[in-house]
Order: sequence, then structure tokens, then C-alpha cells
Amino acid sequence: MSAKPFKVLITHPEVPQSGIDLLKEHCELTQVLSLPPSRAELLEKIKGVDAVLWGGHSPLNAEALDAAGPQLKCISTMSAGIDYVDVAEMKRRKIPLGHSPTVLDAAVADLAVGLLIAAGRRFHEARRKIDSDNWESYHLNWLLGQDVRDSVVGFFGFGGIGQAIAKRLSGFDIDQVLYTTRRRIDQETEKELNAKKVDFDELLAKSDFVVIASPLTPATQGIFNATAFNKMKRTAVLVNIARGKIVNQNDLYDALKSNRIFAAGIDVMDPEPLPPTDKLLTLDNVVVLPHIGSATTRTRSDMSTIAAHNVLRGLAGEPMLSPAY
Repeated sequence: MSAKPFKVLITHPEVPQSGIDLLKEHCELTQVLSLPPSRAELLEKIKGVDAVLWGGHSPLNAEALDAAGPQLKCISTMSAGIDYVDVAEMKRRKIPLGHSPTVLDAAVADLAVGLLIAAGRRFHEARRKIDSDNWESYHLNWLLGQDVRDSVVGFFGFGGIGQAIAKRLSGFDIDQVLYTTRRRIDQETEKELNAKKVDFDELLAKSDFVVIASPLTPATQGIFNATAFNKMKRTAVLVNIARGKIVNQNDLYDALKSNRIFAAGIDVMDPEPLPPTDKLLTLDNVVVLPHIGSATTRTRSDMSTIAAHNVLRGLAGEPMLSPAY
């Protein structure tokens, strides 16, 4: 048996087997085994490899690329968002980069709908009532929430995930979809989803539910601040399944605490992990999840498979299945 031509590093011990099995056929594998993954171990094991399957969100930057060496041919992440990657540095070195979007759209969209309903219908607050022995069923107007039916749902960012959420919500008989993006989407999809492109201020003013589904960029960082919250309906529910830094979290706390907006459901925050003492967690009207949007067995396995295909194509000098640029 001849030696396998390529050496590939897998940077996390929990990368699903589906991707590892694909790579194993053609490549000699090394894997970071520490958990949480140790940066020192990564920088040691990356030396001399031809490619990397980057599992997890540790910084992919010049330090890691320098440690790898000039023979490095390609890298694929196992995520949709690549805000932890120094993309400019990767491009400067002409190293192809893959990622794994689209495959997680369904799982994240399902979770977003769950958060929208959980926040709008006060799940967290309601559970707390039981825990504190305050089940006040003698009230007729107890724990009244917001209807999804006939509502206007506004999307800040309307790519694959946003559209997958809108598609699911159409089954709830919503009234209309509004969206704010840089470019208009194709008109057929607009028609199918009953969606209309509007500017940010109109999105905030008209939406009963506002869903953040955009990438984190210098333009989107902190855009949901006090100014934005003050333009929203008092009955509005905010959902964030994108990136925590798109929201100014202090301003979100103030808006929820003062009932300037009705509620929020978030799967992302700043920082992550959020300390258990964070003031946001003291509020009744926010549902907080620990960034589990893509956390289903099938989705993670698919992400690993796509990342592996990206790596194999990069090594073969072919265009990646899912290139990041």
C-alpha cells in the first residue's frame, strides 16, 4: 500500500465521522484531541499539513497559517458564518477557503420559528410562573402574547436562512414578509414568499416580528441599537439567529426592561458563552439559547461531509463544492 499523498489536520475532536471517513480514503489524518481544543496543540499539529478541516470557531488567522507553512493548499470550515476567519489574509496567500452554508438553513430556520413563537407567547416567563408558584389561572387576561397569524414579519438579511424561515412561517398564515438587504432577491421568490424589499426604517416601523438573519459585517455590527428599538412597535418581537454583535446588547436589555419592545428570542449573543450573571438573563421577556441553531445530528453530519468534499476538491486543485469566495 502506497503512502497517502496528502496530510490533513482536523482541528476538533468532535468533527462527525461522515467527513473523516471521506478524507481517510485519500489522506493521512491528524486530529486535535484536546477539549476544548487547545490552541497550542492546533499550532503544533498544523505544521506541514496540506489541508485543514477547521471544526469550531477558533481564530483562523496569520498565526495559524504561518504555523502550517507554505505547502498549505486549502482549508474548509464547518460553519456557515466565517467571522472568525481573516479572509483578507487567506486571499492574500491565495489559499482557497470552503465553508458549509445552505446545509444548515433548515435546522436554523426551524429553531428561529421556535424562538419567534417562544418569545411572542412568553414561554420563558410562563415557565417561571410555575417555578415560583404563581400559576394565576383565575385571570382571564393572563400571559397574553402576540399572534403570528396575520402578522408582518420583517427580515434583516434575507438569504438562504431568512427565506427558509419565511417559507415555514407562510404555513402560519402571516400577512406579509418585508426584508432589508443590499440587493433585491429574484422576483419569483418574492412572489412565492409574499415578500417586499423595504429600507431599514420601514422594516422596523411596520414589522410585528423582526428576524435578524444577516452576516456580521462592519455595516451590520451594532445596527440594532436604542435608535432602532425606538422605531419598532411596542408589541414587536425581535429574533436573532445570526450573530450576537449585530445587536447592541445593553440597548436590547434597556428596550426589553422598559417594555419598549415586547420580547426577544436569541440564539446568539455577545459574548459567547454568556456569563450566567449577565443582566439579560434576569429578564422575563427574553428567550435565550446557547447558539444551538445548527445543532441537529443530521445537520452536523452534513456540515462535516461538505467540509470534507471542499478539502478533497481543494487538494485536487478543483473548485470547491461550497467556496467562501
